[in-house]
Amino acid sequence: MPGSEIISTEPATGAVLWRQKIGDVDAEVAKARESWADWASRPLAFRIEALRRFANVVRQKSDAFTDLIARETGKPLWEARTEVETVIAKVDISVTAFSERTGQRRIDAPMNTRLALRHKPHGVLAVLGPYNFPAHLPNGHIVPALLAGNAVVFKPSEKTPATGAFLVECFHAAGVPEGCIRLVIGGPDEGKALAGHDGIDGLLFTGSARTGIALNRAFASKPEKILALEMGGNNPIVVWSTPDIYSAAVLVVQSAFTTAGQRCTAARRLIVDETLFEPLVGEVNKLIGRLIIGEPHADPAPFMGPVIDNDTADLLTESFLELSFLGGKPLRHMERPIEGRPFVTPAMIDMTDAREKPDIELFGPILQVIRAKTFEQAIAEANDTRYGLSASLVSQDPQLYDQFWANIRAGIVNWNKPTNGASSAAPFGGIGWSGNHRPSAFYAADYCAYPVVSSEAEQARVSIGIGLRDG
Repeated sequence: MPGSEIISTEPATGAVLWRQKIGDVDAEVAKARESWADWASRPLAFRIEALRRFANVVRQKSDAFTDLIARETGKPLWEARTEVETVIAKVDISVTAFSERTGQRRIDAPMNTRLALRHKPHGVLAVLGPYNFPAHLPNGHIVPALLAGNAVVFKPSEKTPATGAFLVECFHAAGVPEGCIRLVIGGPDEGKALAGHDGIDGLLFTGSARTGIALNRAFASKPEKILALEMGGNNPIVVWSTPDIYSAAVLVVQSAFTTAGQRCTAARRLIVDETLFEPLVGEVNKLIGRLIIGEPHADPAPFMGPVIDNDTADLLTESFLELSFLGGKPLRHMERPIEGRPFVTPAMIDMTDAREKPDIELFGPILQVIRAKTFEQAIAEANDTRYGLSASLVSQDPQLYDQFWANIRAGIVNWNKPTNGASSAAPFGGIGWSGNHRPSAFYAADYCAYPVVSSEAEQARVSIGIGLRDG
């Protein structure tokens, strides 16, 4: 990020993909403030129609959008295409969610009075987006925010700015007023300036727990501003009482290594019945050996691409060594197959007898394995984290799932399914260090508008029936 511009490079090749000058936070917030009231005053049907045009624009540009996401993130083309499809689907899902979560209602009241429940937008909302899903995740905030009548100032990750710029261009091409969706290009300094700007009425954030906790502290003295935090996870997948070891291994690989482990819902810890440890680890190792790791457009299509950059790859390899120093026993070492590029191979390490099990989110394809003697111990290990986003049980025993569901601390609890792959048609969020109890996806409508309750009567017919002296 030399000088006054942001440069985006392709992780898989190192080629320069995109460059643009750093934006002016004050100017972008001012433009949004000038525009939001007119947008909010428009009928809901007008805003819905504009956002449906946006979905059509993305659909028309899906090939170019897919290629851009794949090049900028390094994720396989098939996965980038799925992300674009999710962006398109978000509009109809948000329209349904707005109606169900924040629609107008009449409430019965006594004495010929009616109570009306309606919702108003906050005003100008800032959105800070991550690099792992640079279109889908910020779009999950932007669409419901615009639908509710807010204006949005969006700062994409400095690692994926081109995707953010393309997304905003699609909104403008659809006729969403340019003042209502503004783009700030920049790095951490611009992110801090936007988050702390007096001209915003709230912040919708997706990213690391470290940054989210800092934002939570900063907003503690600003109760008038809405803050929605969507953070990471140290997610467990528990394998217990299942004869189908191959299927269990597939679920483990999908959970831990899809998107090169760069998902907030990725499995970071495999907790397994000690009697299943050797056959399961053996099967997972076989699958890892068959995974194709390559650049986004490779043929045959890769299962996973590189991580986002060399700094991240270096940190992951150093973290794997640190786990070994703490007493972890490597089950599969992490390798760097292409010199100078951030490709890493999936790694596994047995942390059962380690001196310490760091409760951190290693954002990449490192899976820590813990052997357990009893199912109660497995649940205790799964809950041994400050995070609480996603957890999964692989088992053919329904009673174990009932016990797991009742005792696990997570906002997403799955059975014989991966820890990742959450639906946008359901709420998405966690507890602890995974969020601040403002789940996104289908429940994003909740934090994009606030409820207004009105007690209404067509005429003022009132009297004071007690406590008055005779006149």
